[in-house]
Amino acid sequence: MPKLNKVVLAYSGGLDTSVILRWLQETYDCEVVTYTADLGQGEELEPARKKAESMGVQEIFIDDVREEFVADFVFPMFRCNALYEGEYLLGTSIARPLIAKRLVEVAAETNSQAISHGATGKGNDQVRFELGAYALDPSIQVIAPWREWDLNSRESLMDFCEKHQIPVEQKRSGEKSPYSMDANLLHISYEGGILEDPSAEPEEAMWLWSVSPEAAPDTPTYLELTYQGGDPIAVDGQAQTPAQLLALLNQVGGRNGVGRVDIVENRYVGMKARGCYETPGGTILLKAHRAIESITLDRELGHLKDELMPRYASLIYNGYWWSPERLALQALIDESQRHVNGTVRLKLYKGNVTVVGRWSEHDSLYDGNIVTFEDDAGAYDQKDAAGFIKLNALRLKMASLRQSKQP
Repeated sequence: MPKLNKVVLAYSGGLDTSVILRWLQETYDCEVVTYTADLGQGEELEPARKKAESMGVQEIFIDDVREEFVADFVFPMFRCNALYEGEYLLGTSIARPLIAKRLVEVAAETNSQAISHGATGKGNDQVRFELGAYALDPSIQVIAPWREWDLNSRESLMDFCEKHQIPVEQKRSGEKSPYSMDANLLHISYEGGILEDPSAEPEEAMWLWSVSPEAAPDTPTYLELTYQGGDPIAVDGQAQTPAQLLALLNQVGGRNGVGRVDIVENRYVGMKARGCYETPGGTILLKAHRAIESITLDRELGHLKDELMPRYASLIYNGYWWSPERLALQALIDESQRHVNGTVRLKLYKGNVTVVGRWSEHDSLYDGNIVTFEDDAGAYDQKDAAGFIKLNALRLKMASLRQSKQP
């Protein structure tokens, strides 16, 4: 076992990371630095500071990274319209590279030799944290307690807490959430419990951010999103910071039953897992961004983006945010967004997001004079289509003639 003087722990103050904190202190006989990121999860983070202090931690970092998270991670991802396996808006996946970045930075700032996280050996997050850390600091060491210790159940964690006098809010007999949950400004996720049976319908009480479509208002809500360079900058004409805008869309979308998904996804480590997600703001952003691209993006450039999107989404899901290929793809995507400027009008109604209008004052490629069914005053010569069709039909004719000659 390598000798370590300091380890930076991604710390929430909950049961798992509190056990990890003491386990690191005892197993590695080292000083532990805690790092807690405010990603908009909606929880008070000061209790984490107090708990770390009570466990002897001298260096405690709590960061408000909400604006950085949305501006530098969420928005670049939405420029690509990224969806993993057609449904997942990557809410957990996109938060991990930012946490990895800050863990490495705090390690450098505090002269720590290693970082540690609470991700299990069955999930994707261990991969995302560690690939990110190694990409940013090849010399960093990573400690993953769930792959090293023998504390493999909640009961064993509680026994550890009792033995080491670690305060825990949830007692054995107390109520606890039946789900493993993760939240940030983009989404909240639910796994475990009854969800481990993919045939079981989620309980309505599970959902925390949105009402059911049946309980949503009977009157639709209209929104206008203004885009500049592929990113939303205003709602209903009111300028918003990235984090403010996403928080507002979460509230409005949640009230209208928008953004629930229930999927079985393929984890990078090989297994299938069922997860439920609430992503109201992200669902609105995806619909709106595709709408503004529909009038401002060249056809072939848009089709190229659509072809690349599944690869880009997989790179994020699998933990390769800091890889050369993701950075190269991002450069192409960002270049494509130079003229993605304008406004989209949306209608939210009982779980649905419907585009009802889109316009761009200077960057629209839509020309009503050409596409009209009325007299176009010579803007388009329909006779030109004949030659176009003949040239494109030539190979089809040749293939058919060859087939007719077969014995």
